[in-house]
Amino acid sequence: MKFIVSSDLLYRNLSAISGVMGTNSTMPILDNFLVTIEGNQLKLTASDLESTMTSVIELDNVEGEGSVAVPAKILLETLKLMPDMPLVFAIDSENNVLKFSSANGEYGAPCFPSDEYPKVKPVAEPKSFDIRASVLQRAISKTIFATGNDELRPNMMGVLCELAADDITFVATDAHKLVRYRNTEVKTEEFSSFILPKKPIAHLKNILANHTDAVHIEYSENTHHIRFAFGNFELYSSLKEGKYPNYESVIPKENPNELTIGRDEFLKSIRRLGNYSSQSTFQVRLSLTETGLNLTAEDMDFSYKGAENIQCEYKGEPMEIGFNSRFLREMIENIDADTIQMSFSKPQRAALIAPTVQHDENEDVLMLIMPVMLNY
Repeated sequence: MKFIVSSDLLYRNLSAISGVMGTNSTMPILDNFLVTIEGNQLKLTASDLESTMTSVIELDNVEGEGSVAVPAKILLETLKLMPDMPLVFAIDSENNVLKFSSANGEYGAPCFPSDEYPKVKPVAEPKSFDIRASVLQRAISKTIFATGNDELRPNMMGVLCELAADDITFVATDAHKLVRYRNTEVKTEEFSSFILPKKPIAHLKNILANHTDAVHIEYSENTHHIRFAFGNFELYSSLKEGKYPNYESVIPKENPNELTIGRDEFLKSIRRLGNYSSQSTFQVRLSLTETGLNLTAEDMDFSYKGAENIQCEYKGEPMEIGFNSRFLREMIENIDADTIQMSFSKPQRAALIAPTVQHDENEDVLMLIMPVMLNY
């Protein structure tokens, strides 16, 4: 096989798909890219078994067809340090040798038979829908930080996706915090739900930031597989198995106490006081009255103590409630409105957080945070 390709174009495509590769793979072949020539197309593949990503580059100068696995690290590191220039690749699949050259250099490395590389199975009997790249990217960004890390509850180590007649919903929770993102742009006649694994969609989120076209999604609830297609990329992944918790049951319906506050001032206060909180609980206390909000944090082990007052609008009964400052900070950081609203029922029950103005008319973002027991 022989072909000519731009070094910059090749690097951008290889770099994009390399995010699905594992760092400590038990299969040495997965430390390689699969390079395939079919007609005038160069197909590049990266995989960690659980997820596989491909990109296709149209070529003008091609000789031969075939497929080999080439070392990923050395190829990426070489291309990263190159200016944009044409590269001539010559792959001898019989002797397992890869050579490529530029106007001022020649490089060589071993390559490996493609037979050992895992094959992507098509999504069986798929259901499908289309979603704008910006909507999918935003949905993942607003939820993925709230996914769990407890391997004893693997179904919570992903993002739930629900398709319904009125909207598409994405949900993530780790039992301490929960985020629900809804968008009415996508609607389906038949209800469906599946759990997206964290690693591949985190990588997908990063790539979608540079795309404006629609994403075509095919999924199978029976075989637990999903495929994302956009631009010249495709991402295949297995879905998380198991039943997702009934998240609607933990969202309190009656929340008569409402706090409206500027996001930036509130966030900076939480960040500052987090430094004075206990390093075991990270507790910050919110004292809510009609005259304003008082925040306090204390670490008795080191005699640290901090307190601040913030102007706000509060409607409801006076209340004292405690939160993990790290969780609260993380949630506020993921709201992009100038002001936010927190709604409370009782100090022992979850609080709701939402932007006072949603990003657009199709979107609804709701966050939930569990309180911590006040200990001072």
